Amino acid sequence: MNKMLVPILFAIGTAVFWGCYGPTIGNAHAPRVDGVPLWSPFKPYVFIGLAYLVIAICGGLAMMAVKGDSFSFTGQYYPTMKWGFLAGLLGAFGALCLTSAMMTSRGNALLVMPIVFGGAVSVSAIVSMLKLHAETTVSPMLWVGMALTIVGLVIVAMNTPQAHAPAKPAAELATPVQATGSDDEGLSSEASDSDPVEESTT
Repeated sequence: MNKMLVPILFAIGTAVFWGCYGPTIGNAHAPRVDGVPLWSPFKPYVFIGLAYLVIAICGGLAMMAVKGDSFSFTGQYYPTMKWGFLAGLLGAFGALCLTSAMMTSRGNALLVMPIVFGGAVSVSAIVSMLKLHAETTVSPMLWVGMALTIVGLVIVAMNTPQAHAPAKPAAELATPVQATGSDDEGLSSEASDSDPVEESTT
């Protein structure tokens, strides 16, 4: 049990960090001016790469020195470079897709992140199945779990709170008062009645 505790803790740490990744990058979504975003998803992606550079390269080299690793990446160490670089490419493209999803959804992490994590579990299972197809038998419950994952994603997507634009105030309609022709005639008749009548004398 103690041997499994360390990888479980690292897995939980991955879930925590990646779970916070979506909402954090969602804060960098571009405001729109006349319906056009002020920047593309590649702008925050540059600093995501910078963070990877600092943590992965500087931190990786430092921990290699602590662990006493060789700094050679050729010969028998070549697989570390080949597969590490390939995994880095997949991670970078995944980060780009996730960043683009967060930018285009205007930071809607409640919609994007369940799809990311639910889909990642299914893809990982399929890749493992293809890799080990000759050495293991696939349980039918695997497909049941994938189907339940899809159902869960649909339920989450359909019930995700959506932000709505504020309602515009209703315009007040003013009804102008127009004078009718009969009123004008009545006023003119009253004016004529009030005038003194002059009688001509012969």
